[in-house]
Amino acid sequence: MLKDFQKEIIPIADEDLFIVLNHPDAQFDYPVHYHSEYEINLVMYTRGERVIGDSVCPFGNMDLVMTGPNVLHAWRGEIIEGNHVITIQFTEGLLNMPIMDKRLFSPIKQLLVDSKRGICFSEKSTMLIKEKIIHLTQTKGFQSVLEFFSILYELAVAEYTILTTNQYNTADVVMTSKSRRIAKVCDYIEKKCYDSISLAEVSSLVGMSESAFSHFFKKKTGGTFIDYLNNLRIAKACQLLAETSNTIAEICYSSGFNNISNFIRMFKKRKGITPNEYRTMMNQMLIKY
Repeated sequence: MLKDFQKEIIPIADEDLFIVLNHPDAQFDYPVHYHSEYEINLVMYTRGERVIGDSVCPFGNMDLVMTGPNVLHAWRGEIIEGNHVITIQFTEGLLNMPIMDKRLFSPIKQLLVDSKRGICFSEKSTMLIKEKIIHLTQTKGFQSVLEFFSILYELAVAEYTILTTNQYNTADVVMTSKSRRIAKVCDYIEKKCYDSISLAEVSSLVGMSESAFSHFFKKKTGGTFIDYLNNLRIAKACQLLAETSNTIAEICYSSGFNNISNFIRMFKKRKGITPNEYRTMMNQMLIKY
């Protein structure tokens, strides 16, 4: 899917720990894109909608989001005089630094892991952290490094919400699970999710009763089998809506749903907008090749 979106080349050199981009009076004209770096985005004094992975959500006045490597993202804000965007970008090498294995850095390490699915910080947390981010734009030398790590720690212990579905990057669920049975089931569901598939079918795959499997699956993945299956199907529908001109009915059946009304209802419940509204939003932001 990434090949259909614009890849941004970040102007960060090998010797840089991070870079800060300060954009007063931002134009919000950059399309949906991705890059190999982590990014912290503080958007102030405007409102609009943002795309993070397979999530499309409104934002207002203050928006603080962190994305990991190769997560699709874009903001479409109103051009209000005095709006301000500050972006902090750094490479994936930070996660692999030996210091991240030290106990004091464990919250930051978890933050970096969670950001690979895109995270949004609460209004309260944003108001507490925004002054630190603004101050970073005015800080130089080694003091800026201390400020940077202070910001990462404040973000790590703040209230935040993961934005994308588990299935936006299904590999994360499988890789972080220590269960071979869960890995086997997730792989099977991913391959069969657009066909008819039942709880009994996947339960028998790992030799468990339906009730035992349901409990086991929820404990390991944080959601029910049905939620996992439907999230995969919605993620597929999002991809088809962005990349094809297929009708809503065609996308409904191609994604594994067998009822258009149910598909639209479930899509709106998970994404907050209808499939047609999602397609319109993506077409406004997407560069097509």
